[in-house]
Amino acid sequence: MSKKEKTLKRVKTPSRRKFFKAAAATGAAAAATIAMPNVAFGAPKTLKMQAAWPSGANIFFEMAGDFAKMVGDMSNGELKIDLQPVGAVVKTSEIGQAVSSGVLDMGHWVTAYWYGKNPAASLFGTGPSYGMSSQEVMGWIEYGGGRKLYEETLSKVGFNYVGLFHMPMPAQPFGWFKKNVTKVSDVKGMKYRTVGLATNVLTAMGMVVRQLPGGEIQPAMKTGLIEAAEFNNPTSDSQFGMQDVSKHYHLGSFHQSQEMFEIPVNTKTFNGLSPQHQAILKNAAAAANTDNYFKALVRYSADLSKLMNQHKVNVYQTSDEILAQQLKGWDKVIGDFVKKDAFFAKIVASQKAYAKRVMKYLLMNQPNYKLAYENEFGAIAKVKI
Repeated sequence: MSKKEKTLKRVKTPSRRKFFKAAAATGAAAAATIAMPNVAFGAPKTLKMQAAWPSGANIFFEMAGDFAKMVGDMSNGELKIDLQPVGAVVKTSEIGQAVSSGVLDMGHWVTAYWYGKNPAASLFGTGPSYGMSSQEVMGWIEYGGGRKLYEETLSKVGFNYVGLFHMPMPAQPFGWFKKNVTKVSDVKGMKYRTVGLATNVLTAMGMVVRQLPGGEIQPAMKTGLIEAAEFNNPTSDSQFGMQDVSKHYHLGSFHQSQEMFEIPVNTKTFNGLSPQHQAILKNAAAAANTDNYFKALVRYSADLSKLMNQHKVNVYQTSDEILAQQLKGWDKVIGDFVKKDAFFAKIVASQKAYAKRVMKYLLMNQPNYKLAYENEFGAIAKVKI
């Protein structure tokens, strides 16, 4: 081979090292293009939500904030919720209409707050138990035919929104009294605060019931406008200062034994979101459902301990005599509504069918957890926490 031919070979034939180096660089560039596509994201979408709860030290407002944060985190900031406290835009009783008309994009409250528009509202959170807790009622809504009936109820009252649910609340206490009440005769004629269908049930027991907003309960007890009251749980109750007007706290009641939060979302707003953002709202509610329940168990039990040990509150389990009379009250109230309202009767029939099947399994399958607790710690009424 001549000198000229050797020179041409060196110029035209790349070395194996250069070949593989070039190939690797090309592959890396292609991989980077696939892994990091040039996607143009739109401006963040902000939804205005008003809660029925005050800001600051309020666990319900905190839980609404947990949901809002989850939505922001899941959407990487593309979907934001501007959470406002009670009264920021409208009164609590006006939240449903404000969301329906688009004055608000979303709300955070409970269905009992629109009970005045249709008593069936209470069946989606503060109705009769039939053995169910709030978790099973939520199961009925999502898997037992309840959602379709809920949407029919919304239509009947003229609400135009998509409803999400979260946070299966533990059974609410019977509440705060001036003394330990154990007999039905102890509460007959007593002026008492509650909301929703529970007003009918406790009226049937002979109590004089008044519906008051949460912030007015403690002052009403102080002035004597009411003699006893319930709100929701040890944390919220202590935040209202109920321990300053009563030292007798009765846990466990059937008047409101299965409530949860309702998050109404304006229908036009919801339908205008991308499928991904719609899914984020739904799945954030499901995630908050679990997170808030776990938080509630820790906070409620800790605050019950503070009430007992720091504020010297006497804590009781509501007596079986009162509980049995509450159930009789429910039977009467539900029976009266069923006779005069076919749609109400349809909802009740659906709930009963679900409860009869599901609770048969749960109640027979669950061991006696109280037995296990007392085996370890002793009689529950005497355990110090």
